[in-house]
Amino acid sequence: MNLRLPIFLAALLLLGAMSACHQKTTSVNTNKTAEQILGNPEYLAISYGGYRGKTRDEQPTIPELKEDLRLMHAAGIRILRTYNLQLDHAPNVLRAIRELKQEDPTFEMYVMLGAWIDCLNAWTELEPDHGQESLENNESEIQKAVKYATEFPDIVKIIAVGNEAMVHWAASYFVHPSVILKYVNYLQMLKSMGKLSPDLWITSSDNFASWGGGESAYHNETLVELIHAVDYISMHTYPFHDTHYNPSFWEQDPIFSESLSDSLQVLAAMERAANYAKGQYEGVKRYMESVGADKPIHIGETGWSSVSINHYGDYGSFAADEYKEGLYYAAMREWTAKEAMSCFYFQAFDEQWKDPNHPMGSENHFGLFTIDGQAKYPLWDLVDQGVFEGLGRAGKPVTKTFNGDMEALQATVHVPKTKTY
Repeated sequence: MNLRLPIFLAALLLLGAMSACHQKTTSVNTNKTAEQILGNPEYLAISYGGYRGKTRDEQPTIPELKEDLRLMHAAGIRILRTYNLQLDHAPNVLRAIRELKQEDPTFEMYVMLGAWIDCLNAWTELEPDHGQESLENNESEIQKAVKYATEFPDIVKIIAVGNEAMVHWAASYFVHPSVILKYVNYLQMLKSMGKLSPDLWITSSDNFASWGGGESAYHNETLVELIHAVDYISMHTYPFHDTHYNPSFWEQDPIFSESLSDSLQVLAAMERAANYAKGQYEGVKRYMESVGADKPIHIGETGWSSVSINHYGDYGSFAADEYKEGLYYAAMREWTAKEAMSCFYFQAFDEQWKDPNHPMGSENHFGLFTIDGQAKYPLWDLVDQGVFEGLGRAGKPVTKTFNGDMEALQATVHVPKTKTY
């Protein structure tokens, strides 16, 4: 397909958005509060997992984590999000940041610690009991969050109770909002008692529907209490996944396929995807306001995979490729910066452990960097700017995917399907 002119125009938009987003902060105050950094466009946020192997048993070393941190810092990232505390990864990220700060007093990086929350019998051969929690595991996660927030108060600025722990399609482990509320209230109590910093913000990071922005099945008094209890709402939105599960927004009207070039059809599809995410945000905002709450809303997760051989690839919705990933990344950064929201973009690096039996599975390819540290299309402009000079991953310098060949990238781009009536 011929994408040359629209891709050139899109690239200019991408370059402008990224140049604005990746301005480095010149402040030497490296101990800001959550309120100061969330929603600040100079403090880009991202979801980070440093796993390079096909299992999380292969824990990244602190030197490897520092390698990644330097790359993310060079890209303008200042806030990281982690997901669970039972493994060494999260505390080692904190230790790695501390070492970098000791080496360079101007190095600035903050962390949103995610405490994983499960229902009873989650991840076992037994039937998950969504009405009961996995008490021992959940309490361990919360206590570790308290421990690390106390030990690293200059780095840990947010604790998130649960990761997509309330959404009903998380059938292996979801819990009732009362479980999340219990731990949010506990952490807020520790703040009021002076055992945690009063500047530490507490939230839960969950799907937009779990925050009341979707069907009424999620609307209940406990959720209302939770909305009032958190310091802000961390909501997830994934138009990428819904190109398969709810494709009405993604598939194009026949009039577009007849009147627009292939390249303009792709651009129009990505505009629809961005508007779809904005619509889910608006749904959460409306529900929050309807229950009398006035809390900041930030995007706890959103992303776009660059590879798929199943639902989102050539045998599915044609959503997955680096060009679309770049357009979505730019759109999300531009929108959230304009609205003074943080966007914990998913994610920094590709990881192999999520779907180790299917190397081309979409879950392995949400990163802005490949597993060996190549910069995907969303970051090509930063390579051109030289921000990664002297840096790399696994002994390799940062280079562009496709060797920076736009025509080779174009060859992977497919137009979304046309609706049938």
